[in-house]
Amino acid sequence: MRLLPRSLFSRLMLVLLTVLVIAQLTSLAIHMHERGEVLQQASGMQSAQRIADIVKLLDSLEPAERRRIVPVLSSPALAVTLDRGAATAREEEPGAGARSALFAAMLRRFLGDGRPVAVSVSGAAPLEPGPGRGFKGPGMHGGWAPPMAAAHYLSQPGFAFVAQVPLRDGTLATFDSRLPAQTADWPYRLLLSLAVLLAAVIAVSLLAVRWVTRPLKTLADAAGELGKNIHRPALEERGPLEVVRAARALNTMQARLIGYLDERTRVLAAMSHDLKTPITRLRLRAELLEDAGLRAKITTDLDEMQSMVGGALDFLRGVASGEPVRPVDVTALLESLQADMQELGGMVSIEGAPLQPFPGKPQALKRCLWNLLDNAIKYGKRARVLVRDDDEQLEIRVQDEGPGIPPSEIGKVFEPFYRVDSSRSRATGGTGLGLSIAKGIAEDHGGRLELRNRAKGGLEARLVLPRSAMPSSAPESRGSPA
Repeated sequence: MRLLPRSLFSRLMLVLLTVLVIAQLTSLAIHMHERGEVLQQASGMQSAQRIADIVKLLDSLEPAERRRIVPVLSSPALAVTLDRGAATAREEEPGAGARSALFAAMLRRFLGDGRPVAVSVSGAAPLEPGPGRGFKGPGMHGGWAPPMAAAHYLSQPGFAFVAQVPLRDGTLATFDSRLPAQTADWPYRLLLSLAVLLAAVIAVSLLAVRWVTRPLKTLADAAGELGKNIHRPALEERGPLEVVRAARALNTMQARLIGYLDERTRVLAAMSHDLKTPITRLRLRAELLEDAGLRAKITTDLDEMQSMVGGALDFLRGVASGEPVRPVDVTALLESLQADMQELGGMVSIEGAPLQPFPGKPQALKRCLWNLLDNAIKYGKRARVLVRDDDEQLEIRVQDEGPGIPPSEIGKVFEPFYRVDSSRSRATGGTGLGLSIAKGIAEDHGGRLELRNRAKGGLEARLVLPRSAMPSSAPESRGSPA
């Protein structure tokens, strides 16, 4: 899914945070529900205690005195009436039956004499003023007596209890009470505690997930660097067991690759070196031929074979070179190559200069740049070198004025012994290894070599060398060409 983050770190954090938030919200909901139940029971207990006290007081009074004191005992939260008649049943909410039974049990406990008690609960109906409840009279404000001006309190969400208790003389006392919804108040201390807990768990999760995923990132970086520099330092084998096993496997693979490359280099270098002897013998025998035309053809073929053998040796030296890394004065190197090219009749111009020496392999860089300049002079008559440098990378562009390369061939010219135009390469003495050698040297320095056709004609070779890619020193190769 595109909505999911791509990195393992982000996905683990998303899962942990989602589960954590759901757990926190569930805990908050459970707490709020239980808190509401406890507060409702506490409020009901207070109301039951007050009703029991009023019943005991009314039992001790004469009927006339009761009628006079009932309006005084009534309050916005508890209305007291006498001889009202049996309470009509109301539509009760789910769970109201349990609340009414609990309230009735608390009321009987506080009365303590076993008299019958009738309790009904409604979750919505507010108390209404009316005749016989002590709420009507002269000077009313909005239909409520002045002491009852705060009766809007009773309209707040909560549970309305209607309790009916017979007095000792048979008079039926009715108590209308509404318990406020105290659960609506937010428990700020609890919310603060949950917020602190959430922040602490998030911080710990960030550290834990980062700690778990960092070895994977190190392995990925090491695998990526392995393609650029096969002689990179071995990965440290430490951490969790799985990470140690992966690091050990990567190091083993690197050692085997180095062994295979060194063995291939030694074999090919030996073959290329040994070919020089029969080529030399053939050249001597060709000089003894009386037919001048045949002698010239054989000599031309032998020159091409010797050029190919020399190019192969140069290519293998570039692959297996154990040359150490040193600061290279690129300006002096380019000027030296410029002078060499001019002695051979080639025109080279240089624009720009590096800001500071480049840490690299001097001979390898010289071979790389010589191949690029030689290629530009052969096919483009002259070469123009543009240098751009900063703290991150050194960029050298070699431009020529030749015919360029067909776009379909640009990716193939870096293959060993590949030539775009075989007849033209023979005429210029090329073997198809110059760009392969230059590309290998660029990658050995952690950089890249790119080719593109210029809009105004000609070819541009762009050599990019990052300043942070080369180690301070290069390890010695296990084998070197003879």
